[in-house]
Amino acid sequence: MSKIDFAINEEGKRISILSDKINRHGFIAGATGTGKTVSLKVLAEKFSALGIPVFLSDVKGDLSGLLKPGEAKEGIEKRREECKLTEEEFRYQGFPVELFALSKEEGIPLRCTISEMGPLLLSRVLNCTDVQSDILRVVFRIADEEGLLLIDTKDLRSVLQYVAENSKEYSASFGNLPTQSLNALIRSVVALEEAGGKEFFGEPALDVKDFFRQNEKGQGIIHIFNAKRIMGEPKLYSTFLLYLLSELYELLPEVGDLDKPRFVFFFDEAHLLFDDAPKALLEKLNQITRLIRSKGVGIYYITQSPSDIPDAILAQCGNKIQHGLRAYTPAERKKIRAAADSFRENPAFSSEEVLENLGTGEALISCLQEDGSPAIVEKAKIFPPQSYLGEASPEEQDKAVKASTLYIRYGEAVDRDSAYEFLHRKGKEEQERFQKELEEKEAEKNRLLQEKAEEKERAKQEKEEEKALRLKEKEEEKERLRQERELEKEKSKQKTVMKSVGRSVSGSIGREIGSGIGKSVFGKGLGRRLGGNIGAAFGRGILETLFGK
Repeated sequence: MSKIDFAINEEGKRISILSDKINRHGFIAGATGTGKTVSLKVLAEKFSALGIPVFLSDVKGDLSGLLKPGEAKEGIEKRREECKLTEEEFRYQGFPVELFALSKEEGIPLRCTISEMGPLLLSRVLNCTDVQSDILRVVFRIADEEGLLLIDTKDLRSVLQYVAENSKEYSASFGNLPTQSLNALIRSVVALEEAGGKEFFGEPALDVKDFFRQNEKGQGIIHIFNAKRIMGEPKLYSTFLLYLLSELYELLPEVGDLDKPRFVFFFDEAHLLFDDAPKALLEKLNQITRLIRSKGVGIYYITQSPSDIPDAILAQCGNKIQHGLRAYTPAERKKIRAAADSFRENPAFSSEEVLENLGTGEALISCLQEDGSPAIVEKAKIFPPQSYLGEASPEEQDKAVKASTLYIRYGEAVDRDSAYEFLHRKGKEEQERFQKELEEKEAEKNRLLQEKAEEKERAKQEKEEEKALRLKEKEEEKERLRQERELEKEKSKQKTVMKSVGRSVSGSIGREIGSGIGKSVFGKGLGRRLGGNIGAAFGRGILETLFGK
């Protein structure tokens, strides 16, 4: 166990925090401009010097100065003298720092995956209603059962869209999944992407075990998250820090009481974590705060007033640094009274009166004693920081980032095959299959139309051929009749000729015969003429009888 001096009271007594009590958590509170940031830096420096890694969220951009030595300015030198710090105890120095941010242009990219954050924390980031939160849990369940990896925001958008398109199918197993709610979730994810979530969610995701490191001198690494860019989205900021706490809680083994903690987590603007937090989230945070200390982790909440922190969590904060508070309304005076009452009373002064009159860098302090009980509250001045009081230059920050081994590991984003790519391929395959089916249907339709057209053309040709055949037959019949008439006419003509010849011949023959008979009967003159006429008539009569007229 070590004593870590970080302040001095009016009697010249140094105020210390015991190393084995650091993991009993604490808070730094006070109005704007009262010195909370300096107290935060001093504690971070002291913990780092003791070999304890630290995580800080930098909401104003002035913590990066921890990486370089401070300057002997008048105000700092005056405070050093007031705190009676010797040159051996106090020297200007920088500390080992890792600078994190949302993008590699601002620091080592800090990422986590959608799956790792989970539906409970993600519901808070997306400002979900109770119904939407329930649906989001179902979507995570579907993604898990179907092997859809949720890594970044486009994965989540794709799965939400996929579930919306197949909501009727999933409703049979998971209950009603309103398309309207799913579409609202999709819009919330798009808004999250615009707020920085597109860079924050992805891989390689941060391994919180990388926080547990020291430099070659045995100093604990101070990890600073540049949160300026996402402070416009307070729920994203606060939920991410809660995610880191959850990861620490889930991954670290139980170690019991140690001489010093393995890690200290400072949560700046802590009120953002508790504002409008659902009951389930508060219960989770309360559980983490209560149990994570047994895993060697201390949590320090930084906010304006202790009343910003729920009582159940505030009761677990054993180390308290309360800077000045200002009261302009009855409600603010009530907060001051509550803050003063949270300390173990010092008979030498009224904590309530002192709180309203504390100067910058002064605070009411109470830390846990060796037996675990809170010490009597002390009015004290915080030590000055040894590192630079302000922001490091962009060049200095960039140099520190590029020199980090973690930058090599986390610098470049990796977009591996996940839900978006799988569903994109599936959608493309379905589209191609649909297109193929459409083309096949179109081809079948064209084939049927072609067959119909060919059948129609064939019927038309057959009809024309039949018509031509009938016309030909008609012409042939007409020609046949004509020829028959011509033949009949020719026959009639021949018959007439033959008949005429026959009559002439038969008449002549008959006349010759008749003439011979008439001559013998009636004499040469009259008999011959009379016999000839009778013979000719008789001959013609026989011919007509044989061949007709």
